[in-house]
Amino acid sequence: MAEVVVGRIVRPHGLRGELVVEVRTDDPEARFQPGVVYATKNGPLKAVTVRWHQGRPMIGFEGVPGRTEAEALRGVLLSVDVDEDDLGEDEFRDDDLVGLAVVEADGNEIGPVARVEHGAGHETLVVKRRGTHPARIPFVAEMVTEIDFEAGTITVDLPPGLLEL
Repeated sequence: MAEVVVGRIVRPHGLRGELVVEVRTDDPEARFQPGVVYATKNGPLKAVTVRWHQGRPMIGFEGVPGRTEAEALRGVLLSVDVDEDDLGEDEFRDDDLVGLAVVEADGNEIGPVARVEHGAGHETLVVKRRGTHPARIPFVAEMVTEIDFEAGTITVDLPPGLLEL
């Protein structure tokens, strides 16, 4: 089993404790259902109601009766346990990425992934580099062109100047 981040609570919606969730999975209909229990830094949250609005799930959680309780959950990541064989094409466990060598298309090695940070819009690969500060590479399809677990590499196509930030 693997724990995979499938969403991030964006904000409360209305007065009854519903929360708007940003989708971080390629199978949202399966991941966001009533009865699903999500792991969070605050402990488990069980979905009681799920309805869709403008492409995002709005979820009512057990023990979150109103807006005040919902407000406290703003920014919380929602994770589920997934069988390794059931991971979607674009779903990865942080542990699977940590330690992989990040290389540019020309073969220039940047360094190993030290950790994955989960931000508001996307995940960020924090990459160790010798003699300088860590590189922070957005984990987005436009920049991450290939992940090769057998070779132990993540190939990236970075815009000029990103490594100097």
